[in-house]
Amino acid sequence: MLSKIPIDIGKIKKDDLDKEILRAAIIGELDAINLYEEFANMTENKDLKSVLMDVAGEEKTHVGEFQTMLLRMDNEQEIELGKGKKEVEELTGKK
Repeated sequence: MLSKIPIDIGKIKKDDLDKEILRAAIIGELDAINLYEEFANMTENKDLKSVLMDVAGEEKTHVGEFQTMLLRMDNEQEIELGKGKKEVEELTGKK
């Protein structure tokens, strides 16, 4: 099932619009990754599986591109992402 964008673009403040666009784009890319990987796991056709996994990989790159832009535009997001990484490292003992 694909995600519904959880915002009404028409109600977003102008200063926040680009950040919300990026978050919605990330949601779309994550949906695509899940869909392609799910399809790849369903098929027995090795060629199709290979193409689906390749495309899923490209979508992961897109997530990285959008996330990089979001972190440039939203300092709080960057700070909280760092806090989340540190918490996981502390909980798991792994970097």
